[in-house]
This record gives sequence, C-alpha cells and structure tokens, in this order.
Amino acid sequence: MPAYVPPLRDLSFVLHEALEIENSGIAGYDEMTPDFTGQVLEEAGKIARDVLAPLNIIGDEQGCTLENGVVRTPEGFKAAFDTLREGGWTGLDCDPEYGGQGMPYALAAAVGEMHSAANMAFMMYAGLTHGAYSAIHAHGSDAQKAKFLPKMVTCEWTGTMNLTEPHCGTDLGLLRTKAEPQEDGTYKISGQKIFISAGDHDMSENVIHLVLAKIPGGPEGVKGISLFIVPKFIVNDDGSLGERNALSVGKLEEKMGIHGNATCVMNYDGATGYLVGEAHKGLRAMFTMMNEARLGVGMQGLSQAAGAYQGALAYAKDRIQGRAVTGVEAPEKAADPLIVHPDVRRMLMDQKSFIEGARFFALWGSVMIDAAHHGDESADDMISLLTPVLKGFLTDKGYEMATQAQQVFGGHGYIEEWGMSQFVRDARIAMIYEGANGVQALDLVGRKLAAKGGKPVMAFFEMITSFCKEHREDEAMKPFIDPLKAASKDLQAAGMFFMQNGMKNPNAALAGSTDFMHLFGHVCLGYAWARMAKVALGKLAEGTGDKAFYETKLATGRYYMARQLPATGMHLARIQSGAEPVMALDAEAF
Repeated sequence: MPAYVPPLRDLSFVLHEALEIENSGIAGYDEMTPDFTGQVLEEAGKIARDVLAPLNIIGDEQGCTLENGVVRTPEGFKAAFDTLREGGWTGLDCDPEYGGQGMPYALAAAVGEMHSAANMAFMMYAGLTHGAYSAIHAHGSDAQKAKFLPKMVTCEWTGTMNLTEPHCGTDLGLLRTKAEPQEDGTYKISGQKIFISAGDHDMSENVIHLVLAKIPGGPEGVKGISLFIVPKFIVNDDGSLGERNALSVGKLEEKMGIHGNATCVMNYDGATGYLVGEAHKGLRAMFTMMNEARLGVGMQGLSQAAGAYQGALAYAKDRIQGRAVTGVEAPEKAADPLIVHPDVRRMLMDQKSFIEGARFFALWGSVMIDAAHHGDESADDMISLLTPVLKGFLTDKGYEMATQAQQVFGGHGYIEEWGMSQFVRDARIAMIYEGANGVQALDLVGRKLAAKGGKPVMAFFEMITSFCKEHREDEAMKPFIDPLKAASKDLQAAGMFFMQNGMKNPNAALAGSTDFMHLFGHVCLGYAWARMAKVALGKLAEGTGDKAFYETKLATGRYYMARQLPATGMHLARIQSGAEPVMALDAEAF
C-alpha cells in the first residue's frame, strides 16, 4: 500500500490563491498567512503520513473488541490519539476560553481532510467529540460548559451523539428512550441506542454521550424530544470522576468498513443525565452537531477518494500491462505502464478532477461557516443551502471515485493486501450516516430551496451569473464559462420544474430530488473549477515559476468541464420525467 502524500501544495493553492482567505475580511483570517498555514499544514501532514496512515490497515484488520464490558481499540491507536492530543490538534478551532486554539474552522477542515484520508476510522473519535463540543458550546449552560468542555477540547474526554434506536433512524419522532425527571434536577435516562460511533473505547478517561430522549408528558413526535448529557462516569463538582453511570455497551456492530472505530449498541438503564437547553427543544441543539457532522462527512467522501487516488496513480505508473495503441512507450520493458492506456487515464482524470474540485468546494464551505460564526447572515444562508449538497454529493461521488481507484488495480484491487478495498468499504458509510443521502436530497428540495422565500438559492444563481458575465469576453476562460453557464441553466430549469409541478404533485419533486442534488453538486464543482482556472490563468500570465502546477490545474479543470459537467443535462432530463416512471408500479408488483 503506497505511503500517504499530504496535498500541501494544492491546499495552499485553494486557501490562499483561489479563496484568498487572508484578504477576505473575516475575523481572524488576517493572521492566516501562507507562511503560518503552511507550517500548520506541514506538521499536520507529517502526522497523517507518519502516524495515522500506517495504522489504517492495522485498524481495518484488527478492529475493536469488547472485553468484559470494555472496548479495546486496535494496536497503536491510543499512542496515536495521545500524539493528536499532545499536539493540540483536537482543539485547533475550539474556543480559547475552554483551552482551544481559536483557529478558523477552514484551517481545521484542511487538517481534517489529510487526517481523514490517512485514517478515517481513527479520526472519527476526535471528530465526534468536536461535534459534541459544538452542541454543548452552543446550547449548554455556563456550568455545563465549564464542567465538560475543557477536557473535551483536549479529548481527555471524548463525545458521541446518540439518536438512532432499533425501530427508528430518520424518523426520530418514533424514539422511545425516556428521561424521567428527578428532584435534584437531573434525569434518569432509559432506553437503547444503536450505531453509536466511538460509543466506548480505551483512549480517553470518560465518554460524554449526547442522548436524545423524551420526557414523559411532553408533546408527541419530534416536538417532544429533549437532549441530555449522559457521561460514562459521573463528573463531580470539582471536575474529578465519580462512579460509573448506569450505561453499558450491549455489543459492537460487525460492519462493512471503518473497523477501527467502535460502533456500539448503548444501553441506558436509569443513567443520570443533564438536560441541555430547554425541554422538548432537543432537535435544535442536536442539529448544531448534525450540521457540523454533515460537513465533516462530506470531507470524508473527499478524503477517501483522495487517499484511494494516490494508490491508483502510483499503481498505474508502476504496473506494466500491454502496449500503447499509438506505439511502444517503454521499449526497455516487456510492456508499457498502465497509465499509457486512455481508459486508465479516464479513470484517473475522473478522480483527480473530482478531488481537486471537491477540495475547493469543501474549503469554500468551511470559509462560509467561519463567516457565519461572525454574524454574516448571507454566508449562513448559503452554507445552510449547500450543506446537503456538500454531504450528499461529495460522499456519493467520493465512494464512486474510490471504486474507480480500485478498478485501476484490476484483480489486485479486490485483494486486501493492496488496501483499495478498505477505501471503498470505509467510504461507503459516509453515504449513510448523519442523514442518508436520499434524506439530504429531500431536505434540499423540500426545505432548503424554499427557505426564506428562496432568497439563498436566488443568491447562488446570481453569484454564478455574475461570475459568467464578468468573464464572458475572456477567450481563455471560454472552456470554463460556457459549460458553467449551461449547467447553471439546467439547475434553474430543474428548480422551475419543481415550482410548477411540486405543489400539485409532491412526488414529482421528490422523485427527482437525488438527481437535483447531483445536478447542484456538479454546478458547484463547475464553479469551483472556473474560479481556480481564473487564478491559474492569471499566474501563468504573470510568468510564474510554478508553470507546471498551473498548466496541470487548467488541464484538469478543462477535463471536468468537458467530461463531467455535461451530466447536468442527464439529471435534468430525469427530473423532468416527473414521478410517473418512479411511481408506476404498485408495491405488490416489485
């Protein structure tokens, strides 16, 4: 399995040349100079390459084990977790009041891509903790924040989110876990939760579970859901750990992938819990965690594609099979390397053009999150609109690209020793958890398009239109502007179809929701490539010394615009076919 190579040059290009973060006017970004971020990313890349990547296959092979009620992580995981903690990486963008470093979320996202590409299952322990931290930070009381956050920032205590139950996943209104109020203001939590990632392990002193439950007598359905902090060990007033709470791991799930992460069935048997925020308002608090997690999961789709691509590229350059149809290219060898063959080039270009476009999209989204945190309402509206696209499109395509990378290996891609199978298996979960991608598409079409009277989506269209108008006279930009304009028109036509047909026949909109999410995702990557092309052309015109990098960037972007972006026409045709082809059969006819 090839060693992981941190994409430092490309991360710097996106952050500082394409997004120009230090000049964006966002609070704290003026300190994000290329020298500063370069040092941070270089150190993060070393950890990814030297510490996390070597453990990836170990975690996959060994998995986690449950011994006498205690979960044991794979060999080397605890030492690696200590390395993250001691370097302050777990609190990179956390509040300094609670021991964090206060860096922008965008920098943490760039670090997160590398760490997740190197070892996705391992990084879920810290990632889920960050999400739980964010929910408590946004909705917890001052006392709760003071008690729990400092050690969650350092990952001395880790965190989880507990939503799913055996009988309900997406439909949280059906959940049965109860929270009985006690005289001292605490609650007794009873019920069972399943699919709890990082639910227990041996790498931290305590696990802080965020649990959705219903207080008896509350409203029916989702309006009666509350959120509770339920620690594995009770935390005393002085911050020390007390007795074990009444919760346990029922079993570890046997999974297709992410074997190094402990996916637990959690049993709560009258465990002590502490209400977060208001009673019956738990979903609002949990969605603070869910929305952050969805962006993180979108990054996981990108990261697994990126890690798999590195392996496929190395293999395609090294493996000799057949001769180039245009003539022998390696006469000193018995055959030419795989990379001479057009169809292998196609697969590699699919991967490369997706990964680099998705990297811009994800980091652009993270910049919007930083802006929203500092009160920019338009950025908040835009990232809210784009969150289901980031999550759904990047994970669908990330899995597809990981499979493409596996295909480059032929039969060897199906053999475990080459490591490609793990990227495919690990990437698969990203399409399912934190809201399955079909649900992301429904959220996009059913809620986000109409949010604020359609103001955010209209702002998106105006952004694309203005960019195209600005560069319509630039002949060098034509291979980017013309396809982007056509794709944007497809997206607008799809939205118009929903407006004209969705009210009288909701199925007409919902049957096309996944196609719309993908159409939207392609437009976002088309915009990403057009933005990056503008920068690359400018650098070449200046006579840059990094000519090869910018020429490669332009060629990769042209590939996406010519070979991938036209998919918007296919998605539009599917959408405009309406609900009839999808709903034609009675259930008994399947």
